[in-house]
Amino acid sequence: MLNNFKLTIEYDGTAYNGWQRQKTGRTIQGEIEKAISVITQQKVTLTGAGRTDAGVHALGQVANFVCDTMLEPGAFIKGLNSLLPGNIIIRDCVSEHKDFHSRYDAKSKIYNYRILNREIPSAIERHYTWFIRKKIDVEAMQKAALHLVGTHDFKAFEGTGSPRKSTIRSVSRAGIILKKVDLIIFDIEADGFLRFMVRNIVGTLVGVGLGKITSGDFKGILESRDRGNAGITAPPQGLFLVEVKY
Repeated sequence: MLNNFKLTIEYDGTAYNGWQRQKTGRTIQGEIEKAISVITQQKVTLTGAGRTDAGVHALGQVANFVCDTMLEPGAFIKGLNSLLPGNIIIRDCVSEHKDFHSRYDAKSKIYNYRILNREIPSAIERHYTWFIRKKIDVEAMQKAALHLVGTHDFKAFEGTGSPRKSTIRSVSRAGIILKKVDLIIFDIEADGFLRFMVRNIVGTLVGVGLGKITSGDFKGILESRDRGNAGITAPPQGLFLVEVKY
């Protein structure tokens, strides 16, 4: 019988060319699809809630697949985790209704971006943070980040080649968390994200934190709808897909 399974996935994206399956190079989607095929002896298509780029990580990516099987969700958790490399973990598997779609049914997504702000870099954290040596003004970044909350046109923070019909998104929360003295986390939840949107926002917010632009300038960049006015694209390794809400 046909079953629709929803997976919750955690992964370290350092060694992968992103989520989406490609003709060459290892991807998260490709690795999991291969493992599912070994278990079910069927070719399956895994549909993700979002496409993370090369080097980006996830604590709670969600994906679903349909296959003809009598296996229970628990069998997939154990089976997949025994076959997958250690940098990809299936945290949960549940049966969903036949029409469930991990991408189209998602109500919102939460992303975090981590910045290591201190004099000395880290051998361990280099794959999971953006290292910035110059002191960042966290309060200035927080003030600027508040301009993101609400429904706006985010074209100024859109990367080229973004697959979208509209650049308007609704942000329910955005702010800066000082986790430790030297660890700055940008936290954002929205109903959807454009390609490179979070990384372009962070690159521009860092400009505020370093005193290159003001909070008012940041607001003006958002309203300009012009990518050329925004800051650099923050590197991928600091970005985490934390949760997908349904």
